Amino acid sequence: MSVVGTSGARGARGRWGPAAPRSGRDDSVGLVGPTGLDVHPDDLPDGLVVADESGHVVCFNAAAERITAVPRERAIGAPLERALPLEDLEGRRWWQLTDPYGGLAIRLGQPERNLLLPGGREVLVTARYVRGRPTGPVRRVVISIRDTEARRRTERSHAELIATVAHELRSPLTSVKGFTATLLAKWERFTDEQKRLMLETVDADANRVTRLIAELLDISRIDSGRLEVRRQPVDIAAAVSRHIQAHVAAGQAADRFLLRVTRPLPDLWADPDKVDQVLSNLLENAVRHGEGTVTIDIEPAPAGTSVTVSDEGPGIPEESMNRVFTRFWRGSKRGGTGLGLYIVKGIVEAHGGTITVGRAPGGGARFRFTLPVATPAYLTS
Repeated sequence: MSVVGTSGARGARGRWGPAAPRSGRDDSVGLVGPTGLDVHPDDLPDGLVVADESGHVVCFNAAAERITAVPRERAIGAPLERALPLEDLEGRRWWQLTDPYGGLAIRLGQPERNLLLPGGREVLVTARYVRGRPTGPVRRVVISIRDTEARRRTERSHAELIATVAHELRSPLTSVKGFTATLLAKWERFTDEQKRLMLETVDADANRVTRLIAELLDISRIDSGRLEVRRQPVDIAAAVSRHIQAHVAAGQAADRFLLRVTRPLPDLWADPDKVDQVLSNLLENAVRHGEGTVTIDIEPAPAGTSVTVSDEGPGIPEESMNRVFTRFWRGSKRGGTGLGLYIVKGIVEAHGGTITVGRAPGGGARFRFTLPVATPAYLTS
């Protein structure tokens, strides 16, 4: 793809036409790809700066203006090192170091690297040197500039994930190591009842580690778009009943749960294991963080089935509603990794469904997810 003047004029600045007007877009500047499709430089998501054979800027698009905070009218026509005064991370002037016009004649550009704008703002910069012939003089320098803020957010998120995982793993692994070492060293000193208690603790902590690893794998698949959904017929009402029975068996009062099903329900094809994961997380949250009756409503929805889980607890503050499905959000300080609802949202969306959060009629939290009616491809082909 090359930069050309859409007006067809060749001015003193080569093929890019005159400098941009002081306001609005410079419609004499465009990009023409091999398909002949015209694209204006201002349509590009990354900053684009082009300097001619004399080292003066002839193209400075809107993204470059936004990222560098340099007005376009001041950049156009200025020497490259003045319009784009970059420094490396050690404070050295970048254009003097690289010397694109007077450096090695075989050099084709500079790979992407972190550089600094005036004021210390970090950007990612890539440069390409365009020569009329191999080892010939540089006819133009094309620079791409990208903001690093999105990358920084990703890096911070990964760092938080590592810190959370390290913290969550430390406690169960310490317990497992301590009890197994004690049993191995002093097996004969303990009664059968004491041994059973320690082994049950080891088993529970091993299950915690297994769940955490499963959450990490789910997050990896969700982030990379590789979460697979294996659709089978699912009786959603029966699935909810199983989870309620499990909570009752674990000590919850049976009258704390209210299941309401509006029939007839459409046939639901979904991944039963992943649906169980969604139900388990939502019911666990309602039991642990909510109060009063946990109500589960199952009803037909347009082209699908909806499930609503609500409680009568304090609910979720209005200002936190938009963060509920993000990583590490916790509704209270009562444990958990803060990854469950992020995974729930990823699973529901992998099915083509939606999930929302709001306030229940009783004042607590209300989660509602809808799964579309779908069938496996082999049944529709």
